[in-house]
Amino acid sequence: MKKYLKKFYLFLVFLFLYSPIIVLIVFSFNDSRLKGSWVGFTFKWYKELFRNQEILKSFYNTILIAVLATVIATILGTMAAIGIYYMKNWKKKAALNINYIPVLNPDIVTAISLMVLFNLLRIRFGMVTMLLSHIVFTTPYVVLSVLPKLRQMSKSIPEAAMDLGATPMYTFRKVIIPEIKPGIISGALLSFTLSLDDFVISFFTTGSGFSNLSITVFSMAKKGINPAINALSTLMFGTVLILLLIINKKTNSKGNIF
Repeated sequence: MKKYLKKFYLFLVFLFLYSPIIVLIVFSFNDSRLKGSWVGFTFKWYKELFRNQEILKSFYNTILIAVLATVIATILGTMAAIGIYYMKNWKKKAALNINYIPVLNPDIVTAISLMVLFNLLRIRFGMVTMLLSHIVFTTPYVVLSVLPKLRQMSKSIPEAAMDLGATPMYTFRKVIIPEIKPGIISGALLSFTLSLDDFVISFFTTGSGFSNLSITVFSMAKKGINPAINALSTLMFGTVLILLLIINKKTNSKGNIF
């Protein structure tokens, strides 16, 4: 009996958490602009969504920023993780604590800090500032994804490769990278997901004329309720869910711990 009560309690918790999303998904197929009444099943809001040039442009901007930020953050994060791994004593602890700050820091604090910094540096707000911001807040997650794989790797493997005549760069490419590859892939997927899903930091660091999907959805919602927003939100939720499932599968299969 106790076992069933635990399962029922868990079901209620998940129902409370995901019922708003379920309602949103259901009403994205509703043949009515009114949220409170179900008229019939339709795909017209999805068709309207793909005819909306503003949304399509924002989608392109979102993917562009996410891909660029993921590539750069993955390279920087991997290099940083390797550097931190080979540090000694207090230097390693200090570097790890510094890396934790963007992860634990509230998004609003990070967003305002970056906005002030860009103002001081007189950098024009737009694609560049948004891209730099996404790199800043995604790179620490790559570090945290790669470090566990480095800890699992035996230190004697790179040393043995260099003892056999391999150069440091060859050892890095042919020995270290294959060993930590699962962590790099997990970090890249996590970075892409976080960049794709971000609103707060993007909102504070973008400029006029450049917008991603989250900002576009926010602007559309202020103008009035449009069922196309439901369709867009459903697609975004589905994309993020698929990416998270891929990350989870790789994490479980490879034993990587974030």
